[in-house]
Amino acid sequence: MGVCASTQIPTTRRLITAGSQNQMSASDRIRRLSTTAATAKVINAVDGRLHEFPTPIQAKQITSKNPNFFLCSAETMSVGACLIRAAEEEELQSGQIYFLLPESRAQKPLSLPDLCSLAITASSALCKSQPATVDRISSRKKSNSSRKFR
Repeated sequence: MGVCASTQIPTTRRLITAGSQNQMSASDRIRRLSTTAATAKVINAVDGRLHEFPTPIQAKQITSKNPNFFLCSAETMSVGACLIRAAEEEELQSGQIYFLLPESRAQKPLSLPDLCSLAITASSALCKSQPATVDRISSRKKSNSSRKFR
């Protein structure tokens, strides 16, 4: 996801100073969760909901049920560039994160705040979808992204 969540980050653990419990960083958690599951993860950028689809599935099977929205792979996002829509015939890849975005976002370059907002939305959606035993930070309040894509 460009600047906010690089795929080049090694999966190391950080010590949280407030306690003796080891926790993975948010970007490490997103990377691990997005590459280990046998489903394609689609996050609605407007409401933050996560939907998992068994693969193979074509982009058009998702967009046909969501008029005025398009799919974009998190891997193709970068600051200053327009979002690259997934082709209708494209098969979504297992373990990858995709965003379901409103058509109004299709021709607008992605700003750093936009990308960070999407990263926060993805992190929140992925954490909510995991069982309580998987690297959750329970002592901290979860912050919701104040910006929504419309």
